[in-house]
Amino acid sequence: MLCPGLSAAACRKTFYTSTKWSLFPRSRGLLTLAIETSCDDTSVAIVEKSLGPSGPTAKAHFLENITADLSTYRGVHPMLALESHQENLAKLVNKALSYLPASSEEDNSGHKTIHLSDDSTPRRKPDFVSATRGPGMRSNLFVGLDTGKALSVAWQIPFVGVHHMQAHLLTPRLVSSLARDEKNTDTPVSPEPVTPEFPFLSILVSGGHSILVKSSSITDHEIMASTADIAIGDSLDKAAREILPDSLLQTANNTMYGKMLEQFAFPNGSIDYADYRPPMTRGEELIKRETPWGWSLTTPFAKTRQLQFSFSSIATTVTKLVSLKNKASENMTHAERVALARESMRVCFEHLASRTVIALQAVQQLEGTGTGTGDEVKTLVVSGGVAANRFLMTVLRSFLDVRGFGHVAIIAPPPSLCTDNAAMIGWAGIEMFEAGWRSDLCGRALRKWSLDSRADDGGILGPAGWYQVN
Repeated sequence: MLCPGLSAAACRKTFYTSTKWSLFPRSRGLLTLAIETSCDDTSVAIVEKSLGPSGPTAKAHFLENITADLSTYRGVHPMLALESHQENLAKLVNKALSYLPASSEEDNSGHKTIHLSDDSTPRRKPDFVSATRGPGMRSNLFVGLDTGKALSVAWQIPFVGVHHMQAHLLTPRLVSSLARDEKNTDTPVSPEPVTPEFPFLSILVSGGHSILVKSSSITDHEIMASTADIAIGDSLDKAAREILPDSLLQTANNTMYGKMLEQFAFPNGSIDYADYRPPMTRGEELIKRETPWGWSLTTPFAKTRQLQFSFSSIATTVTKLVSLKNKASENMTHAERVALARESMRVCFEHLASRTVIALQAVQQLEGTGTGTGDEVKTLVVSGGVAANRFLMTVLRSFLDVRGFGHVAIIAPPPSLCTDNAAMIGWAGIEMFEAGWRSDLCGRALRKWSLDSRADDGGILGPAGWYQVN
């Protein structure tokens, strides 16, 4: 026990005051070591945020992921994913330490240093440690969470337990800061990405999540829609396992079947869907698109304005179609497989886009009545593993353009930052740290953890373990 005879609150106050954590100067740049272990990706990053002449800049000094090899099971195997974290996390942290910025023993900015056993160069000590606290697989989360807390104690620096989905929706803010840092160098860069300013909407789509969120601040999020059954990524993975030829599935070295489905359906990229046209009205969403093979896929909830997602029926229909072919001893041709792959994605993405338009209309109505905040939503963030799908971005942009929301910008991180990674955890940790939030060392991993403060668990700030430094 750290403080025998003292309550947890008193112990915390003594511990943090004695290490002067509450006196951290927020005016200088922030450096964090971040850890992500919520599912099957073991990821470590070292992220730094500074203030540049044109706004915040960010630098990822180190970012590396090791994904558990689960191809034999064609899906996430909890025990093997856990063992992969246990085998790889310490090695990744050790590797990351050599990428900490070099520093003098203590420069004028007050940076403390650490010394590595195999390197004579003093390294800047992180200002705090970030690690994913939830939601996710609880045993996997604990590997990263406990490692992060141990580093916090060893280095005598604060700790921030990060909400995984909050990190996803804040990732575009990281991306724009990374780009801003590149502009300060001599390296040519593309135009600076848009920084989403509050309030904005986010579509968070992955193998485990499908939620539509309105964000008014880093801790104030309202879930406007979520899935009634399975996540969109799960639906696409299930469809892919049915549609893709066995010869292709057997060559897979990971379980990213949704990505394989996109490559199979659109081998030439955007050229293959350049002529895509969205339904101009909600009435057109009801029209079935018959195929030369006599089947069609139905868009969920097409007859209602219900703000909810449902993707299980799409995967189920695909499974039935393939099963009927097999029972009839009919081999599905390559052309039919490609068509089924394209239709599976089109229906999933149009369903997502349709509900997003309904949500934007609801926000617009609220603003028009004068009962809202008066702030207009100008940005739609798309993040999570499925956000890497380029066809999804085409469908969303087309829908918003024809339904009166052409002024709403759509932003998605680059594919490397769409999937689970520690850089986004570090950035979310930095944003929370700047707002004064810290995590107790007693905080436990959370398998379920809502974003919404209106939820029973109180959202991001609901679970015990937070405290704020003014």
